[in-house]
Amino acid sequence: MTRQPRRHARASRPCRGALLFAAPSAIVGPMSNDILVRHARDAALAAYAPYSRFSVGCAVESVDGEIAKGSNMENACYRLGVCAELAALTAAKQAFGLEKIARIAVAGGHVGSDGVLAGESVVTSCGGCRQAILEAAHVSGRDLEVISANGGGTIVTVHPISELLPLGFGPANLTDSA
Repeated sequence: MTRQPRRHARASRPCRGALLFAAPSAIVGPMSNDILVRHARDAALAAYAPYSRFSVGCAVESVDGEIAKGSNMENACYRLGVCAELAALTAAKQAFGLEKIARIAVAGGHVGSDGVLAGESVVTSCGGCRQAILEAAHVSGRDLEVISANGGGTIVTVHPISELLPLGFGPANLTDSA
């Protein structure tokens, strides 16, 4: 199934309330022509992954079409590694602000001797990154579209963050903290 990229203004649904609920909208199929997936794949090529040799890239698109990218960075002390999504969200915050985020793409795999990102399995965000994306969704007021792609960019899934983390913890959960 071929899917045409959405326009920026329609890329995400409005976010209302503490929890984001949306009808399931997974789209599975080829989408290597999506510019955001290409940016995520390019970002993966800049990953520092000497231990796992599994490079992940993430691209975040603003409602104005600006792109911020990040990649995973491993560390010999494994727990100090940084996920591509957190790196990209931080770059997006600096570049245009979390309130302008429209959608996010993640891609990963191994970088071959030819310097090309490859891999058949679709890479999805871990639970911690889903929580960070949900926080950005709350700030932006949109149910952010999360595109997950394989290394080659030939297979993708598209889900709203509310579907990937349906009962997520957000700012509204802190109302009793005062």
